[in-house]
Amino acid sequence: MRDLVYYIATSIDGFIADPVGDTSGFPVHPDTVSTLFSRYPETCPIHLREAFGITAEPRRFDTAVMGARTYAPARDAGLAEGAYPHLRQIVVTHDGVSLPPAVEAVRGDVVTRITDLKAEPGRDVWLCGGGDLAGLLIDVIDEIQVKINPVLLGDGIPLVAGAAAWRRFTCVGAELLPGGVILGTYRRTGDA
Repeated sequence: MRDLVYYIATSIDGFIADPVGDTSGFPVHPDTVSTLFSRYPETCPIHLREAFGITAEPRRFDTAVMGARTYAPARDAGLAEGAYPHLRQIVVTHDGVSLPPAVEAVRGDVVTRITDLKAEPGRDVWLCGGGDLAGLLIDVIDEIQVKINPVLLGDGIPLVAGAAAWRRFTCVGAELLPGGVILGTYRRTGDA
């Protein structure tokens, strides 16, 4: 069975974006970006791959799952096949958002659909955002990898929104990356 991995940037105070979804407050140190894309080249969006010299094949993930707000910048930028055409792209949406044929829409019982997806053969599944979707899927997330940026946002979109009860994870790794970003890796251990 493949893992669902929530791999996301956050502020020290636990926000993945400001209240309107802007992430420009996160510092972008070139060495941090290089380190992370060398580890997971598949997480580099298509429009940045050439600029960053990313040519490597996917190493960990073959599928990206995201909410409609996480998908919106690709749509707004005119990326006809979405931001990650080198991966299977799944957008969870509750409205009639228009998606290109290369992007799969999931509506309705999202937890069951993602649980079924995890049972399919292949590499791990990358939950690339956002906080509302992470809250909805919290019981089927196997691993959380947070890129903790050295910034306080004070308010914004939480790392995990709406999770009604405690969940326990075990820290299995913490690494200081260039630019002062800490990559923390947590594995599910059960509920409180």
